[in-house]
Amino acid sequence: MSVQYSLQDRQRELGPWPTRHSRPAGDRIRATVRATGEVMITLGLVVLLFAVYELYFTDWLSVGKQREATAQLDEQWRNPRGTQDQLLPGAGIAKLSIPAFGPDFVWTVLQGTDQETLAAGPGHYLDTAMPGEPGNFSLAGHRVGKGAPFNDLDLLQSCDALIVETADTWFVYRVLPMRDEVVGWAQGKGTDPRCRDVAPLPGAYSAVVGQEIVLPSQREVIAPVPGRPGLVLAPEQQRALITLTTCHPKFSARQRLIVHGALVAQYPKAAGPPPAELRTG
Repeated sequence: MSVQYSLQDRQRELGPWPTRHSRPAGDRIRATVRATGEVMITLGLVVLLFAVYELYFTDWLSVGKQREATAQLDEQWRNPRGTQDQLLPGAGIAKLSIPAFGPDFVWTVLQGTDQETLAAGPGHYLDTAMPGEPGNFSLAGHRVGKGAPFNDLDLLQSCDALIVETADTWFVYRVLPMRDEVVGWAQGKGTDPRCRDVAPLPGAYSAVVGQEIVLPSQREVIAPVPGRPGLVLAPEQQRALITLTTCHPKFSARQRLIVHGALVAQYPKAAGPPPAELRTG
């Protein structure tokens, strides 16, 4: 005689089917912890990949863009076609050397400060003076990623040379005294031979110092007289300055690190070899 064994019979033996609500509390906690851990690991990998991209891949791309910009500028200097091309956004206009960062620190400076331009090297603020001119030759550069030309800007000290090369001239700027060096400069840091032509600026420029940290909105740091955007001076009263700007602190765009320098010398390239300041700083 056969016996019929139904699903209902089996269920009566095993008892009620387990439901989601009948799972032990410990199982639910473990499942939640496991899911949270998986999300955190995924987020961590995303952050790590972004850091690798920002620090290494964008640097690699920028090296190629900077090399191309330098080659184009060198060709233009060898075969001048006038200055019109230099006014185009992204075109090379000069080279910046900072001996304090080593003999290999030479960057082609590009016209403009848009993101595409800054991905290839330091950029020149379009509404500021050109190299050597009275006014404020102002540059922006990345501090992290995209070549990071201004990564060590915070290490610059007063009197360090900032040398700008154009098609026909070397312009030597030097970092101005820091705020805490102004008082007693002549008896202190001012006695350094490298500081022979450097001193706290007088008159309208008296508040301009070698380094400051400002908010991104404080564009007055690149005014002809830094910090005083509404001031207009007669040409004979204007100083020739350089200003370098970058993000601060590293890995943040919360503030801007600013370095100011003053023109102390210039040498025609046709007159001889590169200036000694390139070697001595």
